[in-house]
Amino acid sequence: MPVEPLSQKEVEDRLAELPGWSLDGDRLTRSYRLGSHFAATAMVVHIAQVQEELDHHSDLTLGYHSVSLSVHTHSAGGAVTEKDFELARRVEDLAPGHGAH
Repeated sequence: MPVEPLSQKEVEDRLAELPGWSLDGDRLTRSYRLGSHFAATAMVVHIAQVQEELDHHSDLTLGYHSVSLSVHTHSAGGAVTEKDFELARRVEDLAPGHGAH
């Protein structure tokens, strides 16, 4: 079943429920600060597990004390879809357990 792009209003409404996330061009983005490189690495592994469960993958960047994500849906022509917001919600749920802010 094809995934449909969300309208600009739908994207804005969903972003209001996800503080820290923003729209950068055609992608949802978020960066987190963590207490150590090890904590950031553990968070990346946890995010990778969620992405495998959802079969939906972001561009994921590991920094010294940071993790950044950028995501859109390739099968919807690079638009933002509900799949992107599901991934964002799942990452928000796991971030506090890694001490991310």
